Amino acid sequence: MTTAVAAVATPTLDEIRNWPATVDVTLAAQALGISRAQMYRLIAAGQAPVRVLDFGAKRVVTASLVRLLEAA
Repeated sequence: MTTAVAAVATPTLDEIRNWPATVDVTLAAQALGISRAQMYRLIAAGQAPVRVLDFGAKRVVTASLVRLLEAA
């Protein structure tokens, strides 16, 4: 039995600039090229490289994501 793994394309910086003010952790992790689980570990450890808001569900501030990616 073979397990297929879907490849997820990393969004471009121009695409990210057009995202809403906040995005979910999964989408932010995709933009950073890391797994959702890794992003949640960074958030839990207080080491997320982007601003994260907690409205019951975690949301990543898109502007902080853009700044991080522009600096890279």
